[in-house]
Amino acid sequence: MPQMSKVELYAAIRRDHRDSMKLREIERKCNVSWRTIRKAVDSVWPEPRKKLPPRPTAPDSYKAVIDGILRADLDAPRKQRHTVTRIFHRLVEEHGADVSYQQVRRYVADRKPQILVESGKTPLEVFVPQTHQPGMEAEVDFGDVTVREDRPPAPAHRRRDQPRPHRRPPHPDTPGPHQPLRSTSPRLAGTPARRGKMTRIPLSQQRPRVCARGRPGRG
Repeated sequence: MPQMSKVELYAAIRRDHRDSMKLREIERKCNVSWRTIRKAVDSVWPEPRKKLPPRPTAPDSYKAVIDGILRADLDAPRKQRHTVTRIFHRLVEEHGADVSYQQVRRYVADRKPQILVESGKTPLEVFVPQTHQPGMEAEVDFGDVTVREDRPPAPAHRRRDQPRPHRRPPHPDTPGPHQPLRSTSPRLAGTPARRGKMTRIPLSQQRPRVCARGRPGRG
C-alpha cells in the first residue's frame, strides 16, 4: 500500500469497513493492527500525538541561580546588569557548573521575558484569535471609481496607451516623442542631435565665431 498520511489511512479504513470488508482483510491491506482499525471506525480524526516529557539538561540544577541573577538585575543600573557571558562565568567559577555557553544563552533567552512579565516590568502579550464564518464578510480590492471635477465625469482608471486627462499640455517648443532634438547652442542652431549622444558637426557646416575685436575666431 502506498505511503499516506494518518488522516488518509483512517479514511481508507472507514471506506473499506463501510463496504463490509472483514477486519482481517483490512489488516492485511492497510498493514495495521485491529486497534488502529477500531480507532479509525470510532473517530474521524486521529488522536493528537502525545507530547514527550522534556529531557533533563545540564542547566536544570542551576536554574534557580540564574533566575536569582535575572531578578536582581531588574533593580540594578543598566551598566551593572549581567550579560549572558557574565552569568556563564559565574556559574563555572562560583558553582563549578559543567554547562556550555549555548545552554545558558538558550535558557536566559527563554526565561528573561517571563521574569519581566512576572515582575510587571513588561505587559503581557495577548493575541485575540479572529475567526470569520464563510460568507459572513467580504473584502474587495477592485472596481471603477468616477472622479468629478470641473470637466465631465471620467473614469479614474486608464490604460497605459491612453493619455492622462489631467496632464498639462506640453509647451509648443518642447519636442515630442517622435521629433528630433535640436541644439540650443548658437553655433549649432537648427542642427539635429541624437538623444543621449554628442553629435560632431564638420567644420564646413559650423558657423564661425566672432571675437571681441571683430576677427573671426577658430571654429
